[in-house]
Amino acid sequence: MNTQPSEPVRTRKGFGRYVFALLPLAFFAVIAGTAAKMLYEQDVNGRDISVIPSALIGTKAPDLALPALEGSKRPALTTAVMAGKLTLVNVFASWCVPCREEHPMLLELSRDPRINLVGINYKDRTDNALRFLGELGNPFQAIGIDPNGKAAIDWGVYGIPESYLVGPDGTILYKKVGPFDPQSIETQLMPAIEKALAAGS
Repeated sequence: MNTQPSEPVRTRKGFGRYVFALLPLAFFAVIAGTAAKMLYEQDVNGRDISVIPSALIGTKAPDLALPALEGSKRPALTTAVMAGKLTLVNVFASWCVPCREEHPMLLELSRDPRINLVGINYKDRTDNALRFLGELGNPFQAIGIDPNGKAAIDWGVYGIPESYLVGPDGTILYKKVGPFDPQSIETQLMPAIEKALAAGS
């Protein structure tokens, strides 16, 4: 009786090990390809890769009923605070370095009477958030705290800072992932604001 393993079995086992060994390489190739496409879009087509498409754009903004940041002298952030106003919702935290970088631009935007600027304080400590606003200034008309990140999940937040332009009827019109800079305000946010105002006139 022949007890030697058949050749096809050995071949199948060897092939399986070969495929398993190639899986990390294939995974890396997918990641590299995605990164290369993003860089191509940015460099060749001039696309801002920080503007991530959102499934919420063009839909009603999720309801907000966030408690106030105690000590900020600002009301709680609710849907009612935003109703009937062109509102820029900014998600920020004191521990977020890019939030600090964009803050002077938020102060400038807060001086525009056409915009209702409100803030969601994300997974922050009250004392740290108050210190942050005390040092840099408070641009927000209302601030709601989101200590467990539930509101951020509802709004589809990728990371902070993140901002949403919401129309007077509650429709999300524009989303910015990452900090604002002068260029993104001039070429993205302001045109979106002007378009919203023209549509409402």
